[in-house]
Amino acid sequence: MKTARGSKRPSRKNRDREQQQEVEYIEHVVKIYRVAKVVKGGRRFSFSALVVVGDGNGNVGAALGKAGEVPDAIRKAIERAKKSMISVPIVNTTVPHVVTGLSDAASVLLKPASLGTGVVAGGSVRAVVEAAGYRNILTKSLGSNSATNVVWATLNGLSQLKTVEELASMRGLEVAQVL
Repeated sequence: MKTARGSKRPSRKNRDREQQQEVEYIEHVVKIYRVAKVVKGGRRFSFSALVVVGDGNGNVGAALGKAGEVPDAIRKAIERAKKSMISVPIVNTTVPHVVTGLSDAASVLLKPASLGTGVVAGGSVRAVVEAAGYRNILTKSLGSNSATNVVWATLNGLSQLKTVEELASMRGLEVAQVL
């Protein structure tokens, strides 16, 4: 089938590039909530999906998508999560230092681990740190175990991380002086 010049159909090269961009993200559906709204005729159900998206190389984001159907909610959440990605430092497959992330009543402790330890984390925290690209990390979820708040607390903790080089440049010192 031939198309006229100037048609809106993308070329094969552009389609392949778009497919490669879709493949490079790690997507985890953490939780799907069913929400009921009581109306005159009964209950109206809708869904919200909590999704974590990362590239496995130091970029991670999470978002909540809401829709009348589950697939639409997941799709919306993935799109929003890709827009809200943050960059996190990875030092030897782990976090550079101990940090505690907070969100409402949830707090998450993130500790560096030696090579070969693996990801020691619960479901919601595991989704975030694996999507970010950490291979060795110790975590502990404290306080609330609400999946949504634990994900936000983990992202809060990851956003607080600084490498030695960043600390040195902030203080106007050399790396050896900081260590």
